[in-house]
Amino acid sequence: MAKITTYDFIESNARKTALLMALFPLTLAGLVYLSLLFISFIKVSDTSMAAYNLSTFAVANEIAIYIIPIISILAISWILISYYSGQSFILSAAGAAELTKQNAPEVVRIVENTAIAAGLPMPKVYSINDEGLNAFATGRDPKHSYVVLTKGIINYLEKPELEGVIAHEMAHIGNRDICLTLIMVLCISFATVIAEILLRTALITRSSRNSKNNTNAIQILLFVLAIALYIYGYLAAPLIKLAVSRTREYQADATAALITRNPQGLIGALQKISGHSMVKNISDKQTMSPMCIANPLAKNKQFSFFAKVSGLLATHPPIEKRIKALQEIDLTKCENL
Repeated sequence: MAKITTYDFIESNARKTALLMALFPLTLAGLVYLSLLFISFIKVSDTSMAAYNLSTFAVANEIAIYIIPIISILAISWILISYYSGQSFILSAAGAAELTKQNAPEVVRIVENTAIAAGLPMPKVYSINDEGLNAFATGRDPKHSYVVLTKGIINYLEKPELEGVIAHEMAHIGNRDICLTLIMVLCISFATVIAEILLRTALITRSSRNSKNNTNAIQILLFVLAIALYIYGYLAAPLIKLAVSRTREYQADATAALITRNPQGLIGALQKISGHSMVKNISDKQTMSPMCIANPLAKNKQFSFFAKVSGLLATHPPIEKRIKALQEIDLTKCENL
């Protein structure tokens, strides 16, 4: 059986990123069109429209000519913005502040040494002012990458444990997981934000002075489109996430052990992180959860319906299983994991 190398993971992630970037607007357009078919079916079934002998597809196509190009252009524009500036949105949403050699010399030195050991460029280092134990990496490539650590994880972990966490995030950077996750997070955010806007707009139209029939038609259109976008954001997009390897956390853990030559450091970190990973700034942002080394969500968010569905497709295995895998790791072989 052929061995899988880190380079295979990098190449695979590059292909999956391209696939995800293509599937996002296509899937979105498909769901919008299905929504238009539903609306058209209701419209054609109306007795006032029956005299025109129009088919459901004819009405849907007529509306789609105007709506789908707009949705597609917005989606593609969002992807390009996400690719080049997405990390700024992520860092801002997390309330992260940059660490330097002046305000956090020891932490920056650990990241610098880990980057050298991993053979990667030095990423920028940020911190979240939160006592929760968590961390994540973001960016579009190793030359434009960021490692984010909570204040809690910096203060609570021993140096070998912090090295293990940083090495884990450097592994995500080296494996190009960060670009894939960045696009995924912001694509889902785009759909859910637009859905929220459409729902609010539908409520506003209730007070519109237009004729009752026109107002009802607009409300139905906005409501159905919003539902379609919610379906995309919480169901369809997680299915697309299957393109992301379920083994990426195991791979990052193994690579971290190889970088530090000390699996026990990351094991100790994961043991401390377990049960203490909630981060207030992102505790209600389910789309950012896959980026973190452990689930940052508040407990009430973890057990919501959509969180359960997303959990079935999550890329993070249980911490207990990750610790067990690290305990069984053989450093002489992990280069080929």
